[in-house]
Amino acid sequence: MSSNPIGTVFLVGAGPGDPDLLTVKAFRLLQTCDAVVYDSLVPNEIIDLVKPSCERKFVGKRRGHHSSPQMKTNSLLVELAKRHDTVVRLKGGDPFLFGRGGEEAAHLVRHGVPVQVVPGISAGIAAPAYVGIPVTHRLAGSSVTFVTGHEKVDQGRPGVDWEALAKSSDGLVIFMGLHNLRQIVDKLLAGGLSSSTPAAIVQQGTVTGQRFMKTRLDHFADDVKEQKFQSPSIILIGDLVTYQVESCAPFPADVTMPISN
Repeated sequence: MSSNPIGTVFLVGAGPGDPDLLTVKAFRLLQTCDAVVYDSLVPNEIIDLVKPSCERKFVGKRRGHHSSPQMKTNSLLVELAKRHDTVVRLKGGDPFLFGRGGEEAAHLVRHGVPVQVVPGISAGIAAPAYVGIPVTHRLAGSSVTFVTGHEKVDQGRPGVDWEALAKSSDGLVIFMGLHNLRQIVDKLLAGGLSSSTPAAIVQQGTVTGQRFMKTRLDHFADDVKEQKFQSPSIILIGDLVTYQVESCAPFPADVTMPISN
């Protein structure tokens, strides 16, 4: 029970899944926190690091299956801060990269709750690294774009202009893009990206069950469907895929398929 009027909420990045990729600060907070609120992308091996007396709250979200709406999660964090000194809000990857950490931080501040952010390793960097793909390479261009593919591509005013990205970015790292992959590919091709542009997908990067495939853009949606890739997956499009160094991957993927001709 908190001895202060209100505790502190730490927005902590759990990294891409491999427990060894936790930051030292995240590890220390997990071992000492009084309550932890965590997502579906955080593996049990990381949750098991908390002390037995720690209050655990699961608020996982998957497409079409939200165990806890965002506003309910926001309110829960405020309630826990009133009861505990140290509350960890644990998020897969980094809390401020497509993780709604900014929304939660703003809500907590509005309600007078102290907040600290502990960055985590993003799956957008780690998953490619675990199959030997550098997200930047000086021979592959000078820019890379991290983008969400979660929104409806055909909505009236899309937040992501895929056709513009085809012209403006040397490489794309796409989060949550599996459901809309065919529409995304069509938009990129319409924007002028070559049909032979290298493309890759990493499913469950850095953890048991990791799968990987690389192909070319015009075959990408069909190949991904045929090989039955599932979420969570990171999608990579651009010449950066060409510079994969397979021998530097921490461990081999369960399934590795060659590039299509």
